[in-house]
Amino acid sequence: MLRNAPPFAELLAGCERSAVHLEMRDHYDDPDEAPRVAAWKSGYRPDPEDRSTWWRPWLDMVAETSARGVAIRRARIVSEPVSEYTRYLYDGTWCNVAAGEQVRWLPRRQANDIALPGNDFWIFDDRIVRFGYFSGEGTYLGDEVDDDPAVIKLCSSAFEAVWERATPHDNYTI
Repeated sequence: MLRNAPPFAELLAGCERSAVHLEMRDHYDDPDEAPRVAAWKSGYRPDPEDRSTWWRPWLDMVAETSARGVAIRRARIVSEPVSEYTRYLYDGTWCNVAAGEQVRWLPRRQANDIALPGNDFWIFDDRIVRFGYFSGEGTYLGDEVDDDPAVIKLCSSAFEAVWERATPHDNYTI
């Protein structure tokens, strides 16, 4: 049953085994991300040796969660050639990996025969799905959670199918 989602940090903190995330959009219009995107467009790249140039609260949550033994996997289905925003995400994904996420990329043309839910989602411990809703321009509109076993099964099956075909971040090139 769909219902309003608790705060994301609460869902991640309650995780014991796994958190998986499927992203299917080529652009997200996140106001918190806008300064980093603008800096990236101007040529700025964080220094991997200077953690203060790239570490942020999200990475703290990932590092703390993975340190507890929770596997965090993110799969991205992307159009190719990639959008400018996807290129930005790609250039910064090493930060996610450094914090403990496993990330894979799947070209959209390789997902034709995978049944995919209509929205991006997270699955926490195979017990709850959090759907994220976005406008056509990529503006975040909100989220809901669902604990219906059939919905969890659909999302889990979609994620695993994408994960199996996708290329690990370190091997994917744009």
